[in-house]
Formats: sequence, structure tokens, C-alpha cells
Amino acid sequence: MDITKTLAELKQEPGFTEHVGMMLVHNGVVRAWSRMDHAAVRSVRVRPDRERMRDICREMEQRPGIFRILAEANEGELKPGDDLLFLVVAGDIRENVKSTFAELLDRIKSEAVIKQEMLA
Repeated sequence: MDITKTLAELKQEPGFTEHVGMMLVHNGVVRAWSRMDHAAVRSVRVRPDRERMRDICREMEQRPGIFRILAEANEGELKPGDDLLFLVVAGDIRENVKSTFAELLDRIKSEAVIKQEMLA
């Protein structure tokens, strides 16, 4: 996902200016160390469930104040520093966008993206 292009396109959607006062963006990258024990990571194998990601996004777009949710995960063997997961939540006010964004991130990572670390 090209974040700059994606945000520019989102701003062109009908209703954007009437309904959006905040956009939060997540750009998750592969770490060079394991979250579990800080062991060195050579790569991460990633397998996203894109249908589940879409379902979660559509479900959470129904929340009050949420205009649009976008999610994209790269697939395959990724190296430290590679982009892994992109999320965008656009909505009306901080309280609605922040809480939705936090839950979206947790749900996508736990329900829709499978990662396997390959240690160095």
C-alpha cells in the first residue's frame, strides 16, 4: 500500500469532508528481534486471511463515526524492515477513531494474519 496515494484517494471519496476529522495509520514492519525473547529474526513468513480482514473491516465500519477502514497485509517471506501490515481508520472524532483503531489492530493481528518467525 502506498500510504500517500491511499490517503489522497480516500480524501476524494464522496462524503469524506462531511464525515472525517481524523485518520489513523498503522505501518507495521518486520522487527529484527522476536517479541518473545528478543532472539535475532532472519525473516518472517506471513500468511494473511484477506477475506477475514475484509470482514473485520466491514464490521467495524458500522461503528458510530467511522467512515472507512482499509487493511492490507503483505504475504510471503519478509525480512526485517519490510512492510508487513497497513491499516487506515478514517472517522469523525478522536474518541471514535482511536478506540476502533486499537481494536482493529488487535483483531487483524489475532484473527487474520499468521506469522512464523525464522530465527537467525
